[in-house]
Amino acid sequence: MTRIAVCAPATPITRDHAEAAEALVAQEFPEHSIYFHEQCFKSAGHFAGTDLERLEALVELANDPEYDAVWFAKGGYGSNRIAEAAVTRMNGAARSKTYVGFSDMGYLLAALYRYNIGQPVHGSMPVSARSERGREAVRRVLKWFSGDGSGLEPSLDGKTPAVAFNLITLAMLTNTPMMPDLTGHVVMVEEVSEHLYSVDRLFFHLANTLPRLAGLRLGQVTDVPENYVEFGQEAEDIAKFWCNRAGIPYLGRAEIGHTAANRIVPFGLASPSTAG
Repeated sequence: MTRIAVCAPATPITRDHAEAAEALVAQEFPEHSIYFHEQCFKSAGHFAGTDLERLEALVELANDPEYDAVWFAKGGYGSNRIAEAAVTRMNGAARSKTYVGFSDMGYLLAALYRYNIGQPVHGSMPVSARSERGREAVRRVLKWFSGDGSGLEPSLDGKTPAVAFNLITLAMLTNTPMMPDLTGHVVMVEEVSEHLYSVDRLFFHLANTLPRLAGLRLGQVTDVPENYVEFGQEAEDIAKFWCNRAGIPYLGRAEIGHTAANRIVPFGLASPSTAG
């Protein structure tokens, strides 16, 4: 049994989202329990409550030994505003937990990984549980909590440490106190709702700031806005160009991204078939 607690370090969800996830757990995964912190439903402008409210909820759940995992409710934007403060307040119970999310939650996953707190995991989030396609992604994570590794990114080999990030999130992390040392890692990146020229600019930045990697894999780049003129290269062409410029081995595609097919990537060399 995995005792899962949910908070929203960035933007809020509705009670309908929570009820859909609770129903899925009750009906298909009775071996697990799931608890949604009241903070998930708060609103303060763009955010799920004030910075302090989001920080306190995260630290409360992370430090509570009654839970085995903290599952981030939703991405959006905002976890970077609390990530550094959160990791400085985490206790021994926090260090034994699994933390799951992606997109904007990459700021937290990075900080947790840097400071060796628990097991950070790139994976889909409870907000997706209201649609059938979204439930596929949520089921994938719940199966992984049960020890089923079928939803893992297929390229993981258990020998080379790996991480997965949203492209702009990783670019913003570089040269901050939250950035882990990714030397020797396979880095997987995905993006959503960015122009291709922006994707190119982000790769330019990363090519000049990342350490010596084992390689890079490109996930899905989706919902690309239409520009007034064609950029002239597709996302994979851009990734290959900057990898070649920086001497980073380009390893091909990864099955991660803002889609229902989003696969699971435990950070580091985690066991492929358990949730920690």
